[in-house]
Amino acid sequence: MSPLRWVWLALAVWGAIHPMYYFIQWFLAEGWSLSAMVDAWHVNAATSGLVWDLTIAAVTLTVWIIAEVAVRRNWLALVAIPATFCIGVSCGLPLYLFLRAKPIS
Repeated sequence: MSPLRWVWLALAVWGAIHPMYYFIQWFLAEGWSLSAMVDAWHVNAATSGLVWDLTIAAVTLTVWIIAEVAVRRNWLALVAIPATFCIGVSCGLPLYLFLRAKPIS
């Protein structure tokens, strides 16, 4: 495996673990309510802007993944879509780059 693939994989793991630490801390303190978390994301204009920035990035990444999977037929790369929306762009993007960097056989 190339050194760059290792970098993508390390970033995907970091992008899964680090944000989840904060999400779990919040859930433990505030309760396991997704609607309450969404409300917390929109507590002020700065956080709303960040939520929209990440949402637009996630949608863009999803369109890119679907477009490339249609051409490359790398079906496994589709797992980056739920990773993006269930964990975040910080996991989904490097995960997709890791899967995309696999040599095509």
